[in-house]
Amino acid sequence: MSNLNISTSDTISDLPEGLGVEENDHPKVENDSGDRSDSGFGSSLSSQQSTPFLSDSKEEKFVSPDQDESIKPTKPSLLLRLFESKLFDPALSIYYLFITKEPGVLEYIGNRLFSFLESDIDFYLPQLVNMYITMHPVAEVLHPYLVLRCRECADFSLKCAWLLEAYSFGHKKKSQGSRLRTLILSGELVPARQGENSTAWKTSFRGYKCPAVTPKPAPDLLTAPRPHEFHTQASTIELLPVINIKTPMRTHTRSRSDATGLQPPSSCRIPPPELRPRLQLGDLMSGRAFDNGCHCLESRQAAVNELRGKQTHCACNAPRLQPQLEFLKALVSIGKRLGQLPDRESKTQRLLAELSMLNLNLPARVWLPLHSDEFPHLVVRIPPQAASVLNSKDKAPYIIYVEVISTENLATSQVPKKIVKNLRQAKSEERLENPDLDNINGSSLHECASLSSFSWTGVPDEAECWSQDDDEISAQYQTLRKLKDRDTISQMSVDSTDSREPVFVAAIDIRRRLSESINGPKTKSGFKRDPEDPSASVLKEPWEEKVKRIRENSPYGNLETWNLLSVIVKCGDDLRQELLAYQYLTLLQRIWKEEHVPLYVRPYKILVLSNDSGLIEPILNTVSLHQVKKNSKMSLLEYFLQEHGALNSEEFLTAQRNFVQSCAAYCIVSYLVQVKDRHNGNILLDSEGHIIHIDYGFILSSSPKNLGFENSPFKLTPEFVDVRPL
Repeated sequence: MSNLNISTSDTISDLPEGLGVEENDHPKVENDSGDRSDSGFGSSLSSQQSTPFLSDSKEEKFVSPDQDESIKPTKPSLLLRLFESKLFDPALSIYYLFITKEPGVLEYIGNRLFSFLESDIDFYLPQLVNMYITMHPVAEVLHPYLVLRCRECADFSLKCAWLLEAYSFGHKKKSQGSRLRTLILSGELVPARQGENSTAWKTSFRGYKCPAVTPKPAPDLLTAPRPHEFHTQASTIELLPVINIKTPMRTHTRSRSDATGLQPPSSCRIPPPELRPRLQLGDLMSGRAFDNGCHCLESRQAAVNELRGKQTHCACNAPRLQPQLEFLKALVSIGKRLGQLPDRESKTQRLLAELSMLNLNLPARVWLPLHSDEFPHLVVRIPPQAASVLNSKDKAPYIIYVEVISTENLATSQVPKKIVKNLRQAKSEERLENPDLDNINGSSLHECASLSSFSWTGVPDEAECWSQDDDEISAQYQTLRKLKDRDTISQMSVDSTDSREPVFVAAIDIRRRLSESINGPKTKSGFKRDPEDPSASVLKEPWEEKVKRIRENSPYGNLETWNLLSVIVKCGDDLRQELLAYQYLTLLQRIWKEEHVPLYVRPYKILVLSNDSGLIEPILNTVSLHQVKKNSKMSLLEYFLQEHGALNSEEFLTAQRNFVQSCAAYCIVSYLVQVKDRHNGNILLDSEGHIIHIDYGFILSSSPKNLGFENSPFKLTPEFVDVRPL
């Protein structure tokens, strides 16, 4: 196929019926050197340029439609044979969707998308969304596939909606892309088994262009039932439906018990709409900012289905996408507010306060979309003390570490109950169950006490007495407190003073911890905390130690399915080029792995939320070369010797080989993609010796401020050369 370009305007005589292929279309072949149309895609040729379609025989006879069908050629065309072969993968389908103009071929490929693995199609979702927005014929054949996927998975619906918003930026508001996004966010695309009425006309490619359905009139507030009048006779009788049942004449007004006896029995005890709490989506002060008000999974029917091994789906028409939208909106809003502060110290203080407020609304049915494909989970807590603001001159990206609970299904699994852990509860409950955890270190006291040590005197010492109001008071109290950088001992004393119950640490425990820290095994040195670069010490800490420390201090750490994930929130930058670079690196990684080429690249996932915000997957156990040189005051070779041992040690030789393989790989990537803005802050060094390039905001023809002064194809400094084998 490299030396021969099969034009997609060729007639596929044996395509299934209904694909829109005319009988008088003749198959033809187009050479690489042949003339192309004005569009540049080689999708069509004039009838004079048509040549007989290639087949296994040297000459193929064409038969007119009025002749006998028995003498027609039975061999399929080459294009159809390609489509039906094992070589036809999602990459080829995307390619032919882009270059073809034949309606029959487009519809055939659109149907073939259903046969591919969903994960393979998701990799090319940005290309599908881009073609959906800009190419109307392609959008018409892609619409059924996208709608079906959005019905089946809420996570896919959100990813599709975010990409539609990002790639529709600059297009007219009434394009097919903006209409599909509106359809997704409207809540109409729910699993078919949930819908009582047929709404196929709303989700068809042409159907959702129809005028919107007239909404139901709002209920009259004067006659609507109020919670305090629920048991009154007058307000109840006025709301009863008219029941056309022949009953004997009665001389008294039907009571509420008589009326409810005529209603069909309910399989679950769900509070009526007038008694349900008002939705407060997006209000972080309410504690229910990510609660859509659905009670279907807490009903008796849900418990019965769980015993039977069946899934329970929402039947109350609660907005299933809104909690996740509000969660990511809150994360992005934090980044925008941090960008308005002058220095990193004030940004760090504000980040701690914002995350403490965010924790009031967790656990909830929210998740991190970057990790939801391979690890379905629900977020239960975000430790504020573990978060950090990253280095950036103008923006304020930040990294957070998120405690999650793995689940089988994001939409149907129950949300874990909220657990509030303070020093009083940790001392009386959890530490008694596990004696090995009695000896907690200063950092755990710092994290536990800083957020939940505020309590009232005179309240019984029971977990049931802790309410949501106490959580809100604690958060407001901690928000007003001025967070400063204090050492462990001063932090313990201040937090113990804030709590009305003193905390005593035995002297023998202090001496034992000091002796263990002095005589214990030597580990790789970390970085001291720098107010100008708070992320250096956070990123330098080994991932295993960080997970262990956060789990010991977490109220959810005793759950078996507990896990820790990380994510970078970035605002003010267009991550669409980063997403393209991720796809390119992933393809190179696959090719080198298949061909057994010893080169190393580390693609990191990108989630585009809009044209100026998104989420980035952090690369664990890495620090930038800028942080290495600033904190260690060493050359790169000296740092390698410090971290990996002597020149002839096995660990050093392994790290040296990893460095050379990764350096060679990223030199090739930088040359092919023309990556610019390569400074030490954009090059990472991991714990195994690999270098990893990040920040692909300037690739191909783009450059910082469009100056284009970088002429070097890749970065290879003398320090890099010194690390290589002699």
